[in-house]
Amino acid sequence: MAKIDSLEQYDAVMLRIEELLKIVDDGMPANDKNVVELVLLSDLVEEYEDIHYPISTPSLTDVLKLKMYEMGLSQAALSSLLGMNQSKISEILAGKSEPTLKQARKISTVLDIPPSVVLGV
Repeated sequence: MAKIDSLEQYDAVMLRIEELLKIVDDGMPANDKNVVELVLLSDLVEEYEDIHYPISTPSLTDVLKLKMYEMGLSQAALSSLLGMNQSKISEILAGKSEPTLKQARKISTVLDIPPSVVLGV
């Protein structure tokens, strides 16, 4: 199989991957037939998903909200952590405003968010 051409094939390959995951473990040699099959099928699934289920880069708003959730931060706490006023944080979270370059650098550094996400590139 050179590529997955249909949803039915995709579903069948996913079932086989689930079977293989029960058999394969990290201690198995890379040339084991089950490991080889798992790698090949995983690559096929990745190619299919890249075409049919693309994942776009998350927005800064989405990433900030996730970070706030993960860190248990309120808008006020985020504002304090970043040294930004609450109204600016609120505007960024609402998608009404973009951070300045200085603010973007601080957001990226303090919250460990890739600069490309913060800058929207």
